[in-house]
Amino acid sequence: MRVADVLPVPTPLEPVDRPETVGAPAARRRGGLVGRINVVGWRVIALAAFLVVWHLASIPAGKLLLPSPLDIVPAFIDEVRSGQLVTATLSSLQVFAVGYLLAIVTGVAFGVLMGGMPRLGETLEIYVNALNATPRVALIPFIILWFGLGTNAKIVVVWFQAVMPILINTYAGVQNTDPDLLEAARSFGARRGQLFRHIMLPAALPYIVTGLRLGAAMAMVGTVIAELQTALTGLGYLMAQFGGTFQTAKYFAPVLVLAAMGMLVSQLLKVVERRLARWKSTQAEL
Repeated sequence: MRVADVLPVPTPLEPVDRPETVGAPAARRRGGLVGRINVVGWRVIALAAFLVVWHLASIPAGKLLLPSPLDIVPAFIDEVRSGQLVTATLSSLQVFAVGYLLAIVTGVAFGVLMGGMPRLGETLEIYVNALNATPRVALIPFIILWFGLGTNAKIVVVWFQAVMPILINTYAGVQNTDPDLLEAARSFGARRGQLFRHIMLPAALPYIVTGLRLGAAMAMVGTVIAELQTALTGLGYLMAQFGGTFQTAKYFAPVLVLAAMGMLVSQLLKVVERRLARWKSTQAEL
């Protein structure tokens, strides 16, 4: 008797449709939609609770010290109708956009260079950290002396505020590039520029996006600081004007616009970060 006659002959496995997997994508989509609705609902509830507490706190404080949201809404509408708030917003957006874009270009470029050239990075790292620890507000009078009170000085202030987080995070991201991947690329004859473009920069993308989010917040702060110092145009100018004349209800109009701008930029960068995270997980699976 042979062993093959005793042992059972294995049969080829057939794919089995598991009932729990049927309709899983649709369930996930429904769960994701419900999750988003719940988050939006909680945000609305939190905002409503904050406005109620604000209104109750404004009653004993008085309109001069703390205006109620019910007082801010008509003041906001009046500022929009007069065109003053729209003009100031466009001016601030121009300063913010130009300074922030310059910070992105210079911060990413120097961060990649410092991370890709270890000797250069070790040489400049101590000076970058020292400059990052220096209060940039203390240098604004010198920037005004060098560039005047116009738009150029504001752009320099915004760039100076935003460039350091972007540079430092890009530098850290390039430093964390997989050395085995770099060695493999060098063995295939990749040049330094190709290493920068195809390996180091993609590996540092999550760090860069984090730096962009931090830099956007700093750029928004820099925009207000620059306009408060120059007090010529923009939302900072309106804040200085209304604050100096104790028009506290109107003072909150540019503050709300700045908060909305910061929230919008932050949400856009979060969308970019999610797309990059999805791309990174897909690359890891490959």
